[in-house]
Amino acid sequence: MRVIDREEVARRLTYELCIPLVRQAMITLSAGQTRQLLRSIIPLADGHMFGIMPGALGARAMFGAKLISIFPDNFSKGTPSHQGVVVLFDGENGAPVCIVHAGEITAIRTAAASAVASDALARPESTRLAILGYGEQAVTHARAMTRVRPISDITVWGRDADRAEAFADKVSAELGVPVSPCADVPTAVAKADIVCAVTNAREPILLGRWLRPGTHVNLVGSGHAGPVEVDNDLVVMSRFIADSREGVLAQGAEFLNARAVGLIDDSHVVGEIGQVLAGDLEGRQSADQITVYKSLGHVVQDLAAAKALHEAT
Repeated sequence: MRVIDREEVARRLTYELCIPLVRQAMITLSAGQTRQLLRSIIPLADGHMFGIMPGALGARAMFGAKLISIFPDNFSKGTPSHQGVVVLFDGENGAPVCIVHAGEITAIRTAAASAVASDALARPESTRLAILGYGEQAVTHARAMTRVRPISDITVWGRDADRAEAFADKVSAELGVPVSPCADVPTAVAKADIVCAVTNAREPILLGRWLRPGTHVNLVGSGHAGPVEVDNDLVVMSRFIADSREGVLAQGAEFLNARAVGLIDDSHVVGEIGQVLAGDLEGRQSADQITVYKSLGHVVQDLAAAKALHEAT
């Protein structure tokens, strides 16, 4: 049984490879061709979590599961916040064939999914990116967004000004794009065409009234019911598109908050990104529309990435 470690994933799972993989995975998910269960999350001490995500790429295709721990404070200590494994099984004989480092796959495929959504929903002329947060997903999102839009400048906000500045210096040097740390969120998003919210916030840090018309927002940081990154106004004013409608209706915290106070109902989730990508659902309807992509992350993305790495070995 093949084992693919973190370093190999980082080296071989490029955005040029992963973005098309995720795009196709989301199309097949929305078409009902793949199979998966909602993730199970076991709360641990100190806000840590353990997640279990099973799925199959088709009735006779490869299947497997991701087992992942989430320790958000790890990043400040130089250790990945998401650690675990993706276990891949052969669809014909049921044998386990590959174990892949889940933390590195998660970091890359999550950003690739936001890039896919941004390519479908952001205005074609979008060049200005705002990133809320400065952790692992902030770095991978900066990299991924440059693959789908000609990003000319990036703003970043985080609660620790020194860490935001360090992030700005690192990403600017790597991407060759000016990156400016901002003292507050309104300044960071004031001129943004695309906003990526990738924080550990438990209460809203981004308010709808701070956004310009036509902004596209990727909501990534909250992966389960409870913590939210944006206020109800932003949810209500947006064309709200899910990675998985079933997942968002059960675990999409920002949507659930707005629904709980009667501002929206289930119809506010107009559909899934896979439907937009397949041409079955209209994405952005006007240049001034605020669009939101709610990302929970789905095991079919992990399995597709693991399969590609395994088969190319």
